[in-house]
Amino acid sequence: MDALSKARMFNRKASSSESRPDRIMETLALEPGQKVADIGSGGGYFSLRFAEAVGKEGKVYAVDVNPKFLEFIEKNAKERGLDNIETVPAEEKYLSMPDNSLDRILARNVYHHLPDRAEYFRGLKNSLKPGGEVVIVEHKGTGFFNFRRLFGHHTPKETIIEELEEAGYRLMDDHDVLPKQFFLVFSRKGG
Repeated sequence: MDALSKARMFNRKASSSESRPDRIMETLALEPGQKVADIGSGGGYFSLRFAEAVGKEGKVYAVDVNPKFLEFIEKNAKERGLDNIETVPAEEKYLSMPDNSLDRILARNVYHHLPDRAEYFRGLKNSLKPGGEVVIVEHKGTGFFNFRRLFGHHTPKETIIEELEEAGYRLMDDHDVLPKQFFLVFSRKGG
């Protein structure tokens, strides 16, 4: 499957009723003027929704390792007249964002792909504004014949919490709003 087909597929999955995108947006409660990083933005479905939610005064950083996905997002943003999205090529092991610049960092269905997650999120800590949050939405991987569990496309909740605590965060909320995913909200320890 080529990158554009894959980006479209990711967007179809993200927008499906099973993924509950409206519930995710409602729970995130983004406000105009906020700055958000969408880690593992894929086809950009949520990056585009975030851009609409934060408005012209806000900014969305669509972050992905695949440059074709980033081009796809840029094209869609331009078609929608959204000029508040900046695409950011990501390395799997490290991501540099401006210090004290982000209100939210969202990693949706990508946490299990990161090789040294505690180190990765430790490196993002200074990017958060005071009161900023890291939101992890990750597959639960429950059930014996679950594809995500069988192929390692999930991370246990306890592991996420442990690794984020190791990286210098504390769990603030554990929203039970998605049937097949965890929705965990973290803030920096000490601020």
